[in-house]
Amino acid sequence: MTDLAASPQLTTSDVLAGLGAQGYLPDDGLATAVLLALRMRRPLLLEGEPGTGKTELARAISAWTGGELIRLQCYEGLDASQALYEWDHARQLLHLRTAEAAGAIGSVESLEGELHSERFLIRRPLLQAISHQGPVPPVLLIDELDRADDEFEAFLLEVLAESSVTVPELGTFTAEVPPVVIITSNRTRDLHDALKRRCLYHWVEHPDLDREVAIVRSRVPDAPEVLARQVAALTASLRTLGLHKPPGVAETIDWLRAMDVLDQMELELDAVSSSLGAVVKYREDAERVRAAGLAELIAEARAR
Repeated sequence: MTDLAASPQLTTSDVLAGLGAQGYLPDDGLATAVLLALRMRRPLLLEGEPGTGKTELARAISAWTGGELIRLQCYEGLDASQALYEWDHARQLLHLRTAEAAGAIGSVESLEGELHSERFLIRRPLLQAISHQGPVPPVLLIDELDRADDEFEAFLLEVLAESSVTVPELGTFTAEVPPVVIITSNRTRDLHDALKRRCLYHWVEHPDLDREVAIVRSRVPDAPEVLARQVAALTASLRTLGLHKPPGVAETIDWLRAMDVLDQMELELDAVSSSLGAVVKYREDAERVRAAGLAELIAEARAR
C-alpha cells in the first residue's frame, strides 16, 4: 500500500468508492471532509449524536488505506502518560536485579542509560502514531475527546500541532509521515476554539432513510429488503420521540439482525415488542416508545 494522501489525483469519488468497499457509506459532505483531511494532512474533528458512525469512519479509513488503526479512548482523568508513553518499571527492576546478581552494574550514568533505553519504553497511542515507521500513515482515532479534561485537550493540541513528542531520556520522536487523525466528540461539552482551528470540522448527521437502508443491507445482506427498509424507517421514527438515547445506525443493524433471527419477513407487532431491547437501552425509553403506540409506528414504517 502507498500513502493515498500523496496522490494529487485522489477525488471525492475515490473516497466514496474506497469507503464503500469497506461497507461504510458516507454522504458527499463527509466524503469531501475525508478527502480534505487526507490531502491537507489536517486532523478531522467529527461531532454528532452517538451512533452516527463517527468511530466507524476511522476503522473504514484504516481498512481502505491499509494504515494501522491506533485508538485513544478518552475518559475523565486521562493524562499525558496514559496517552503518550510510560516506562515499564517492572522490567526495569528485573533488569536491575539481574545486573546486581551478575555483578554487571557499572557507573550510575551507564545504569541510567540501560534502564531508560527504548526496550523499556511502553508506547501509548500518541507515541505509537508519531513514531510509526513505513510509507503508509497510521489512522489515529482520538475517540470521544469531549469526555477528557481541559488540561488533556490543551496537551493534545501541542502534540498534534508539532507531530512530535519529546521523551527526556531518549530525545524527540517526530513523525516521518503525519498520521491521519480522526477526533470524535458527542458534544457533552464544547471543545476549545484553539483545537477546532487546527482541525477540519464536520457534523455527522443520522443518515437519511435510503442511505440507512443501504448501510444496514450491506451489514446484514441476507435480510429481506422489505424488512430492512421497515426496520430503518421505524428506527428513524424512534429518533423523533425525544428518547434519552436515540438509536444510532448500530442499533438499526442490531434490530435488523434480531428480526432476521426471529424469521421475520416484515415488521410484526409481537416481534417488534419483544425485541425492543435491541434498539432502545433504557427502560424509560422503552416505555416512551410503547406509549407512543407501537402498532401505529409499525404501520407508518410499513407504509414508507
